[in-house]
Amino acid sequence: MTPQRKLFLGARLKRLRRDRGLNQSQMADQLGISGSYLNHLERNQRPVTAGILLRLAEAFDVDVKAFASESADSTGAGQLTEVFSDPILADLGVSRHELLELADNAPGVAEGIARLYTALRELQRQPADAGTGGADPRVLITPETWVRDYIQAQRNHLPELEEGAETLGGALSHPLSLAEPLRQRLKEAWGVEVRVVDPEFLEDASQHFDQQRRILMISSLLRPENRQFAIAYQLALLEFAPIIARMLESARPPDPGSRRLLHMSFANYAASAILMPYGKFLRAAEEHRYAIDRLCSQFGSNVEQIAHRLTTLGRSGAKGVPFFMLRVDPAGNISKRYAGESFPFSHFGGTCPRWHLHTAFQTPGQTIRQLIETPDAQRFFTISRTIERPIRPDLRDDALLAIGLGCDVKHAHRIAYADGLDLTNTPATPVGPACAICPRLQCPYRATAPAGRILAVEENRKTISPYPFVPS
Repeated sequence: MTPQRKLFLGARLKRLRRDRGLNQSQMADQLGISGSYLNHLERNQRPVTAGILLRLAEAFDVDVKAFASESADSTGAGQLTEVFSDPILADLGVSRHELLELADNAPGVAEGIARLYTALRELQRQPADAGTGGADPRVLITPETWVRDYIQAQRNHLPELEEGAETLGGALSHPLSLAEPLRQRLKEAWGVEVRVVDPEFLEDASQHFDQQRRILMISSLLRPENRQFAIAYQLALLEFAPIIARMLESARPPDPGSRRLLHMSFANYAASAILMPYGKFLRAAEEHRYAIDRLCSQFGSNVEQIAHRLTTLGRSGAKGVPFFMLRVDPAGNISKRYAGESFPFSHFGGTCPRWHLHTAFQTPGQTIRQLIETPDAQRFFTISRTIERPIRPDLRDDALLAIGLGCDVKHAHRIAYADGLDLTNTPATPVGPACAICPRLQCPYRATAPAGRILAVEENRKTISPYPFVPS
């Protein structure tokens, strides 16, 4: 929250009120203010004061920082900046101040712009002769994109699933492994038998639930921690079916594919919460100072499962370090992108080649730490390391992926990997978002020309950066 900037949060106040099923008079009573004052706040005719934020926290258990931050909405000024940096819009010269006002005052419009831009990018990826066949243009927003954005709008924390999963996970605790208690719960509560079968039996699946025979079949190619997760996933589908159904109705996915993928994402989240119950996991994370291998040993989970769980610790009054996480393959394709708070990279493009996430493939199994700094002078502490794919049907295929985990540098003292690093004086590596929108002038790693900028290329002079441009 920037002290110099007045907070006009009318759209967020109105959405909070409607989410709680209140009219203006009822909400005003709970906040101890007049209905006319609340009306002024919702219409952005008055700024939200610190006192009002504190009353919101007390009356509605609102996270003040999250509520007042620029990224509180699913589409913020940073994401809109990417959209308006595209060559088809860059000549408009829309300022960040205008984009910030749009994100604050008309979040629905901002979300609509982001969806249209996403659809345009997906259309550009289609073969030239494919067309849409007159289909609903929403199909151009892929299910993966829609689900990712929806989960991110919840700040990657789903309290509806946490409480039940924490109770169930606590009841199934076991000193050696959760796999056996999970199996017993499936058998005794739901009449489901678990079998490990040859991969040829499942063809292209890693697990399959035969509803008729009440048998969960798991591929023998899966490692023990992935088999355990497979059982927890099936248990979550059964145990939390009513909760997940309500969450799906509330989310209103735009098409059947997005609905099914979101259903799986909810079940994956619940499975993780069963294996790593919130309170127990947060205490262990703080005790071991977020040392991933220690947490892997304690919870019988792999590096990726632990890293993903670390991004979900957003419970009001009991928060962990707000990590962001990416997973990439050797070609640089991003297959996972999660953030518990701020996220310093592009929403639509790839990542900066100067981030050591990409060099992790050169030192498999090692944890690489790095301080990075974004163009707006924000500093982040990050760690990167390789992981192995959960299943590899063909041994000739590359088994490695890489994950990057990071947080604002102000939290780094809580993390074991930062020990011995001078967080104040150590130079940070300058990074940026995707090259097409990165404002850094002298970057030898730039892969594409910046959108909407005038190139400063001269035939008699070669610069370090392959695409020099005229600064704004």
